[in-house]
Amino acid sequence: MALYQAVPSLNAELTAWRRGHRFVAGVDEAGCGPLAGPLVAGAVILDPQRARTWWSDLRDSKLLAQEERERLAERIRDECCWGIGIVSNEFVDDHGLTMARKRAMLLAVEALPQAPDMLLIDGISLCEYPHRTIIHGDALSQSIAAASIIAKVHRDRLMEDYHPQYPEYGFNENRGYATPEHKRALDEHGPCPIHRRLFAPVRAALEARGSTVDVPGGIVVPITE
Repeated sequence: MALYQAVPSLNAELTAWRRGHRFVAGVDEAGCGPLAGPLVAGAVILDPQRARTWWSDLRDSKLLAQEERERLAERIRDECCWGIGIVSNEFVDDHGLTMARKRAMLLAVEALPQAPDMLLIDGISLCEYPHRTIIHGDALSQSIAAASIIAKVHRDRLMEDYHPQYPEYGFNENRGYATPEHKRALDEHGPCPIHRRLFAPVRAALEARGSTVDVPGGIVVPITE
């Protein structure tokens, strides 16, 4: 599937600011698709009174090279109000991806040093806060793009930290995604403690070893790539 490649703007933020919302936070997550590891969300408030020219460089994190993501993540952490929320692979298994996304996003919002009065959220609804859901939000909104960047960089570093514990899976390279090499390692070695049991390749590797797996609502997430 082709990635949506619009250039993020401040249109959604401007609308919210004009309606009197002073602290508008963009919210997005990273790590829905991997076979292993946590799901991480980011929340970022761009202050219109401290606007920066580098905001125009913000993009959906998936469209950026690693070096550029890390450069922008550093600027965001240094110059913006931001928060990170993390849910474990066990939470993903126990509650499913939709609930895991919402939980990580809520944790990210709660971690903001400044409480927001409006959220711009990529593709999901959080009823606990006044918000606007924006489909492809990380490609359309600069604050959501910023949230996607800090979430992705933070999660990538967590997966790199797991690599010495589980070197056979190559988490420092694949970050838990279902690459051919990762799936071969999964077939050869079986799942490790940070693999997500509700994903079809992980479930299949467990069943090949005589294990059965309960998943929420009997739903198994297929991986086709």
